[in-house]
Amino acid sequence: MTAPTQASRAPRRIPNAPDASVGESSARGSLVSARISLGRVFAGESANYFLLLGVTLFMVVFGLVMVLSSSSVDSHSNGDSFFARFLNQGLYALIGVPIMLLASRIPPGFWKRIAWPALIVAAALQLLVIATPLGSDNGTGYNQNWLKIGPVVFQPSEAIKIAMILWMGMFIARKQDRLSQWKYGLLPVVLVMTVAIGLVLAGGDLGTTSIMVAIVLGALFFAGIPLRQLITAGVIGVGAALLFAVTRANRLERILGFLHPSAADPMSTGWQIQQSNFALAHGSLIGVGLGNSESKWNWLPAASTDFIFSIIGEELGLLGAIVVLLLFVLLAICFVRIMNATADPFARVVTGAVMIWLVGQGLVNIGVVLGLLPVLGVPLPLISAGGTALISSLFGIGVVLSFTRTPSNSLSEPALRGRAR
Repeated sequence: MTAPTQASRAPRRIPNAPDASVGESSARGSLVSARISLGRVFAGESANYFLLLGVTLFMVVFGLVMVLSSSSVDSHSNGDSFFARFLNQGLYALIGVPIMLLASRIPPGFWKRIAWPALIVAAALQLLVIATPLGSDNGTGYNQNWLKIGPVVFQPSEAIKIAMILWMGMFIARKQDRLSQWKYGLLPVVLVMTVAIGLVLAGGDLGTTSIMVAIVLGALFFAGIPLRQLITAGVIGVGAALLFAVTRANRLERILGFLHPSAADPMSTGWQIQQSNFALAHGSLIGVGLGNSESKWNWLPAASTDFIFSIIGEELGLLGAIVVLLLFVLLAICFVRIMNATADPFARVVTGAVMIWLVGQGLVNIGVVLGLLPVLGVPLPLISAGGTALISSLFGIGVVLSFTRTPSNSLSEPALRGRAR
């Protein structure tokens, strides 16, 4: 009996059967392709991108927790569920975060192209607020700053903030070589921004108007406008704001109550700041515990919006209040890092203006709560309840994130010079 040959011991190959090695190679190819595709998705992100994104998302989540705690009693008092305002704010967060991520993937050139249309549309919406029955004070009894179209209620002034930032960035980038001449730099900016701010001012919102003036001055500063021109614009802006502040009785009472706290009526103009002080004092060092605030039981007005920092200080104490301050400091550091990493004047001006908007407004809100400023009625960005404010803030951050994803804009000026050589 002869031994089987090598050929006879080899397994038979079934015709048209798939080769295992081919399938394995195909699977490996698919895996490599998937890795490459995933790598391309995150290829443009830098450390600045993830740092700013992480801080922003943490502040939004922290804000949702504090809105739940500070608004539960007020929501129930209005005949709703304890979770009504929290769920509403959560819905806006679910809308705003994807908008931020989508904006972060749009090329910066797109923002330049839509600057003029965005400003015109935002101004037209604000005009509807002050000139048509669609305008509303949203139950506040003071400022007419909301546009009500059916069940939808929002603040066009928040859209104007973003539009004016984009417009100033676009204009300053185009006039970069002639900014020192006031008729080509300062004058056009002041004229256009006066119209935009004036539309908000006509609705009686002094707080938002003050933030908008600060945004304009900040953008001009980061653009490199000569200091003499900047001081002149600042004096004019502050003077106009003060003149506007004394033209309505309720605003004048707030200012007088701030200047003379002992003379303020504790049951009227001095009530809110007095209850804010009680809340902060009650919190002491470590707070009374999350959810255990006494001031939110209809003692402190606007506990989940303009005075949410008081509830944070009461429930989380001085340590919690310091954490909030550090979050805004970290947010400012993120913006400064992004500004230092780009040589594009458009990106620098827009990033600087967004920083002045969010960080500056945060400091103003905290200053009001601590009694360092008169009551202006501005929310704490990313933390206070308020749908339009949250979405607009996240959109503004998304625009800044788009600058960190562009390789050409991630180079510093010295790096660009080195490459040119």
